[in-house]
Amino acid sequence: MTGSASELARRLGEHAEAVCREYLSNGHRSGNHWIVGDVRNTRGRSMHVRLTANAKGPAGKWVDEASAEYGDLLDVIRESCGLVDFRDVADEARRFLAMPRPRTSGAQRQPTPARGSPDAARRLFGMSQPIAGTLAERYLAGRGIRLAAHERALRFHPGCYYRDLVTGETQMLPALIAAVTDRDGRITGLQRTWLAPDGNGKATLIDPRRSLGHLLGNAIWLGLDPGAEVPVMAAGEGFETMASLRTVMPTLPVAAATSANHLAGLSFPLGCRRLYIAADADAAGRHGIERLSRRAGKAGILALALRPQLGDFNDDLRSLGPAHLAAWLGDQLAPQDARRFLPSG
Repeated sequence: MTGSASELARRLGEHAEAVCREYLSNGHRSGNHWIVGDVRNTRGRSMHVRLTANAKGPAGKWVDEASAEYGDLLDVIRESCGLVDFRDVADEARRFLAMPRPRTSGAQRQPTPARGSPDAARRLFGMSQPIAGTLAERYLAGRGIRLAAHERALRFHPGCYYRDLVTGETQMLPALIAAVTDRDGRITGLQRTWLAPDGNGKATLIDPRRSLGHLLGNAIWLGLDPGAEVPVMAAGEGFETMASLRTVMPTLPVAAATSANHLAGLSFPLGCRRLYIAADADAAGRHGIERLSRRAGKAGILALALRPQLGDFNDDLRSLGPAHLAAWLGDQLAPQDARRFLPSG
């Protein structure tokens, strides 16, 4: 550990209980230790953080008896916040300690590490947990979305790091984590949707949804079997829109491209012959659909638009119900696709 890291770890150790209450909020104090499930702030009892120095060592050291992991409070900040670069970990530690950031001379300044990389996305996704029984599942259910438990693209993080881009203030909030993958199933990015503490809707933030990583050409895929041919699929911008279609057509592979520009550049999976595109009413959405349709035509793929009755397909699902939405879609699908993908078809 560098001298700077050692000093930060020591300072954090002087406030070990406060650090635990901030970053390991799902735990509790028991004697001279903070007890929690793991360094990622999961509920449980296998991880013990030493709160005061004693003959066994300094305050702030921890060990997880279940996984044999161990470390100090900088590791706690890194793992619980989903950070990758040490600079970000150190900045968060200094913020907590109310310490100024160190000045770096031009001669000493190192190249800025890439942020928001696919590696960072894969790390945060790996730190998250399946959505079953979590606030993420409650959030989706509140929007009428019912997905199979084996959807590999979705995870939940109980304390995902959020930084206000205007004030610089940080906080940790529960978040739905959706993996952005290429057509071979490799994670290239992800989308974070920060949730209200009870899971009933998004968090009250100016931008409760952010993406990171390499997004162009890739998407949040639901129902994609990596490497397999996908003769029929649906694509659109928003995750909730495409998850709503997947709710009523649970065997249809769908792709949420996260924006109109990314939709226009979506890479087609192997063997695609028919592409249903979920319509979006705004100008950018229409532009993305037109560009994707042209690219599909050049690739020999038949592109067909699916149009909602209300604002979008999630509005239809919530306001009109799944049976009504299925019937509405049945009139827009090719007959063979209606028979195949709609349960009542």
